[in-house]
Amino acid sequence: MTLLRRFYGKLHDYGVLVMFQHTIFSFAFAFVSLLLASHGLPGWRLLAVILVALLAARTGANALNRVIDAEFDKRNPRTANRQIPQGKMSKREALVLSVVCFAVTLAAAFTLNPLCAVLAPPAIFFMVIYSYTKRFTPLCHLVLGFTCSIAPVGAWLAVTGHFGWTPIFLAGANMLWVAGFDIIYGAQDAQFDHANGLYSMVTEFGVPFGLVISTIFHAVALACLIVVGLLRPEFGWIYYAGVAAVFVLLVIEHRVVRPDHLQHATFASYNINELVSVVFLACGVLDVFL
Repeated sequence: MTLLRRFYGKLHDYGVLVMFQHTIFSFAFAFVSLLLASHGLPGWRLLAVILVALLAARTGANALNRVIDAEFDKRNPRTANRQIPQGKMSKREALVLSVVCFAVTLAAAFTLNPLCAVLAPPAIFFMVIYSYTKRFTPLCHLVLGFTCSIAPVGAWLAVTGHFGWTPIFLAGANMLWVAGFDIIYGAQDAQFDHANGLYSMVTEFGVPFGLVISTIFHAVALACLIVVGLLRPEFGWIYYAGVAAVFVLLVIEHRVVRPDHLQHATFASYNINELVSVVFLACGVLDVFL
């Protein structure tokens, strides 16, 4: 019983370390892309390989991010309770998890098709480099968004073996949506980032204009989703109802956060966008199959 409790405790620590519930942010776009590329569900073997690759890549990237940012997390009161700063998990343990996950991602990519095999190493490069970008550029939010947007493109390539406009616009929506809410999330660390030489849109342009940039990103992301609907004959009123619901949720997100009122920044950037992911996934899946 004690051994089982330790196992579940360690599993919980891993889940918290990589913020497992946020896998939905890229998974929603990737799964919709997968269904569109397959005109439904692909074979079970292909589906399993793609899902394993997506999960492993995202887990590896987040684990590595926690290792790279450990010293900053320790100094920041908001993040000092994370697993590595608290000593619940060592850097080495998180690094091993990351390496194993990236190895699984590469192995999965090599079983798919030649294009996935060629593009998997550059994709992992972006997953590694993202965590360093906040040290030298305010464009770090876009790099994070681009890294997440690899998921819908990768899912499409895994099925078709070639590029297309649908995954490109799905990726654009994914990238700008993530970049937009990452700016909101980062706004609450503006003072800490300034003091520690870290870059973001809010440290570069100030919180008010940073939130304006976030709004612009989200507006363009919604435009990309509309283009996806126009490109795909599978999509009808259910999909557009989902896009409308996403619009409402993003409006709420931007209403609850103001330059002088950042107490709800985490709620706006994480909790609301988890709901955005679920709505987009549900409506995308329903319109493909109905």
